[in-house]
Parts: sequence; structure tokens; C-alpha cells
Amino acid sequence: MAFVAFGSQAPAKEQGPSKTGRVALFLLLPGLFYLALFFITPLVSLIITSLKAPSATGAIGRYDLGLEFGNYAYAVTQYAPQIFRSFSFAVLATVIALAISYPIAYFIAVKSRNRPLLKGILLTLVVAPFFISFLLRTFAWKQIFSNDSLVVNVLKDIGVFGADSYIIGTNFAVVFGLVYNFIPFMTLPIYANLDRLDLSLVEAGSDLYASPSKTFRKITLPLSLPGVISGTLLTFIPISGDYVVASRDFLGGPDTAMIGNVVEANFLRIQDYPTASAISVMLMATIVVFVSAYVRRSGTDDLL
Repeated sequence: MAFVAFGSQAPAKEQGPSKTGRVALFLLLPGLFYLALFFITPLVSLIITSLKAPSATGAIGRYDLGLEFGNYAYAVTQYAPQIFRSFSFAVLATVIALAISYPIAYFIAVKSRNRPLLKGILLTLVVAPFFISFLLRTFAWKQIFSNDSLVVNVLKDIGVFGADSYIIGTNFAVVFGLVYNFIPFMTLPIYANLDRLDLSLVEAGSDLYASPSKTFRKITLPLSLPGVISGTLLTFIPISGDYVVASRDFLGGPDTAMIGNVVEANFLRIQDYPTASAISVMLMATIVVFVSAYVRRSGTDDLL
């Protein structure tokens, strides 16, 4: 006869690391190594450089290890206009890109859903700028907006521009170039989200006698919000650090310099490496704080 002792249980055998866990860790090692080598190491080096002090020899471009936190204060006070301008341009260009991209993405994803040929052509037009170098595209607009170009001459002939008016080197030219170059980064995420939109939900709103505008505000826009957030981040972040468009060699001028131009000048021409590094660290930290607050405020924490 077998006796069963209630309330007692044999101690479970301790489980060691599973084979699956070891395989997963082994597969992660290359990625972790890549992350440490190409992200963490440069970031640590950048922070160390931002705290260096001028060399005792006084040689240009020579700096010694130190804890010069004053480099950050100097960078802010010296380049406050460029810092403010960078984020102002980034916000403005992102808003304009969103206003242009959403209708385009909506038309391609929703209105052209049953017309694959038209849909394919429109998508090709959206990504077509990627087939040409970023520099060439920006330089092309410099030629179009140059002082002796057809565009400027026509604007002068019809009285929109005065005899001494110009476009290159103005805030308009820089913001225009930023919007033009980064619109695909806004359009494609919104399109990808709207392309998965269940149109039966929109039809249900119409069946319940909701107006088209109310149906859009209550159904389409909330469901497309993840695409809007992704497109906004993909646009705002690179624009904040851009230095090509605002450069004097392209669409910018003396009064349009952004943070990227300041970093480029301090690294390559002035050779003030601590200041350039301090600006870079502050730019990254500011973007992280802004993006985190923006994503949490918009209610899409899963994007973090």
C-alpha cells in the first residue's frame, strides 16, 4: 500500500542555465561588441574630450586631461544664438514637413489602396530623392535660388523681390532645404501606419452619421499617431544636428549657422576640441530629454 504525505513536496532540482539561454547570449555577443565599440567607446571619448584643459605648452590643438566643466558654460554663452536657432529651425521644419507629408501619405495609403499602379508611382516619387546624393540635391537648390537664377529674376520682375533681395543665405532657404531633404523621413512612417489602417472602422464612423472631419479626428488620426510620432522623431533628430544645409557652401549664410556648423568649425578649423565636444554632448542630452518627454506626452511610451 502506498502512503501519500499531504503538504510535503520533494525539493525541486536546481536548474542551471538552459541551452537556449546560452545560445541567445552567444548570438547577442556580436551585437553587444559592436555597440560597445562603435557607440559607447566614442561617447566616453567625447565626454572625456569635453572636459580637457588647454595644454600647458600653449600649442594650438593640444589639450590635457582634466575636469574643466567650464567648457560647457563657455559653449552655452558663446554659441547661444546658434543653439537656439538650431532647435527653432528643427521644430519649424518638422512641423512644415508634417503638414506636407500627412496628406501625401494619406492619399497614397488610403485613397490609392485599390490602385496599385498609382500607389507604386507615388511611392517611387517619395523615395526618388534618395537616389541622388544629399549634397547634390542641396547644391542643386543653391543653383536654383542663386542671385542670377530664373526664379529670383522672375520674382524681381513681378515685383515680389526688390533689386537687392536674395534667397541664398536666408532663414527661408535653410528651412526650405531642411524640409525638402527630410520630407521622406516623415512621409514613409506615416504611410506605413496608414497602410495598415482598417477602413471598416472609418466606414463604421460614417454609418453612425459622423462627419468626415469628425471621423478623421476620432478614428484616422489617433490610429495613425504612432506613424506621426516616428516620422517626427526621424525628422527632428537629424535636422537638429544638420550642418550641410545651413553651411555657407550651400544654402546658409553668416546668420544661419546651426549647432552642426559650430561643431564642424571648432573641430576642423579652430581646433577647439573641448568646446566642440561639449556642444556635441549637450546636443545629444537635450535631444534625449526632449524626445523622451515628447513621446511620453503623446502617449506612445512603447516607442522608447
